[in-house]
Amino acid sequence: MKFLDQAKIFVRSGNGGAGCAGFRREKFIEFGGPDGGDGGRGGDVILECVDGLNTLIDYRYAQHFKAETGHHGMGSQRTGGAGKDIVLRLPRGTQVFAEDNETLLVDLTEIGQRVVLLKGGDGGYGNLHYKSSTNRAPRRADKGWPGEELWVWLRLKLIADIGLVGLPNAGKSTFLAATSNARPKIADYPFTTLTPGLGVVKVGEREFVMADIPGLIEGAHEGSGLGTRFLGHVERCRALLHLVDGTQDDIVGAYRTVRAELKAYGGNLARKKEVVALNKTDAMTDEDIEAKRALLAKASRKAVHVISGVSGHGVQPLLHELMKLVDRQRDPAKEAA
Repeated sequence: MKFLDQAKIFVRSGNGGAGCAGFRREKFIEFGGPDGGDGGRGGDVILECVDGLNTLIDYRYAQHFKAETGHHGMGSQRTGGAGKDIVLRLPRGTQVFAEDNETLLVDLTEIGQRVVLLKGGDGGYGNLHYKSSTNRAPRRADKGWPGEELWVWLRLKLIADIGLVGLPNAGKSTFLAATSNARPKIADYPFTTLTPGLGVVKVGEREFVMADIPGLIEGAHEGSGLGTRFLGHVERCRALLHLVDGTQDDIVGAYRTVRAELKAYGGNLARKKEVVALNKTDAMTDEDIEAKRALLAKASRKAVHVISGVSGHGVQPLLHELMKLVDRQRDPAKEAA
């Protein structure tokens, strides 16, 4: 399934049904009087957060969604039926913005969450509604109220426990493939990953969700490289795993570049809990590993894990550390302690 995290769609709720101007005419019944029923209510546009979806590809080729118009009222005091609602099934983490792509309308964060985005129009009154002691034979019947319509942007921000960040070619896809059943594209050139990917990582009898975020470069918050489009996915992660390619010369510069982009983007990304790992150590000497680990620890002011996604060296201790971090993030009491 192709990954799509942004789509623009048109939604419209149903119009209300028209009322009926009818009169009762039966043999042997004198002065039957008005009996026109009211029109039915138009259908609503409903957003539903469902499990099992992680892309907006369903809204790439079908972009217009309209609820059913309410049925018209009829004679014999028959009220028209309500129009059918239209339900848009969206993955967890979807945000709905107005046409300006800035005004947030709905944020779907919980499975089963249902939100009425647009309400259907009310049905019009039939002439039976206007019958009174002074108006015995009204001929007035109203049209139904029109529904609402709107162009909206759907923007998906993946919800994961751990987000993988780093410069292009830092080994993020390799690490995700080595620790989960995910099968991201892996190659020896930058920007191999063009779309975020999710993987479920098992640690003993427990598990957490890890997201592979496409590589960030200097100026990403201003649109350079893949731009800010995928930085939004980091907002939903509980914590970050920052991978640094140990085979490059300036590891401190690589670390600071990504941190600067997270800080410049905003959204409290720079304040998220972070674990730092020096990757690709299978291609380094012991002296080189120790020297670069010390430099990276000094720059990040954190303990640096020495790992290799290819050989598996140091991966399991790192996963256990991430599992502990996820547990603290999931349980606010533990985090406060």
